[in-house]
Amino acid sequence: MVGMRRYLLLAFLAVSAFAANIKLYLKDGDFHVVREYKVEGDRVRYYSIERSDWEEIPLSLVDLKKTESEASTRQELLDKESKALSEEEASHRAMQKEVSRIPQDPGVYWMDGNRAKPIKAAEASVKTNKGRSVLAKLSPIPAVSGKGTLEVQGLHSENVFTNREQEFYFQLSDTERFGMIKLTPKNGVRIVENLTFVPITKEVVEEMVTVPTFQLQLADGGLYKIWPKEPLEPGEYAVVEYTDGKLNIQVFDFSISAK
Repeated sequence: MVGMRRYLLLAFLAVSAFAANIKLYLKDGDFHVVREYKVEGDRVRYYSIERSDWEEIPLSLVDLKKTESEASTRQELLDKESKALSEEEASHRAMQKEVSRIPQDPGVYWMDGNRAKPIKAAEASVKTNKGRSVLAKLSPIPAVSGKGTLEVQGLHSENVFTNREQEFYFQLSDTERFGMIKLTPKNGVRIVENLTFVPITKEVVEEMVTVPTFQLQLADGGLYKIWPKEPLEPGEYAVVEYTDGKLNIQVFDFSISAK
């Protein structure tokens, strides 16, 4: 990213230097490429790029209107490009400042003013017809076919937000998939996903209710910002990190409350 910005800056400077040259148009349709020019009485004095020297030409031979019009258009374009580059650099500095506030420890964070606050990973458990097991202690995956659910305790999260477009920062613990999902409160728990165990391959089919999100990588090493594409309805949600079929999901739960 830094290399690309440096390349764009050098390219911009090169274009700027070229754009700074002016075409001094003549009434016969020809032109001289000049660095600058000025009208002195009935003569036009200009610095020739081709010959690297000052020269003069009768004013009557010069098409000043066309020369000034094109020079004005080029300057407007140059100003727009300069503004765009300045805005891109300002955006990068703001992003770097944002990144500096996020701890490097893996986890999910949110900004309370200028302070990053962590969301603790919820303890998830797997419920099958044989009972309930804490996910962290469920190894290996059950070798019998059947269905189950992944759950977290309680009907509501302790992490409550009123901002329906709440942003989170996710420092990944590994190169895995991540996203945002909706949880389903039921019988004193919140269901994270429905499970189907496949004993032959020792995999598990995981069915979760995903929430469409925007995801922006802020830094190398797995730091991302994630936020919903549409305002969230009041309810129970989580930011999750997981590997398909491995049942190694981490759940960072939160609630959106009605204002």
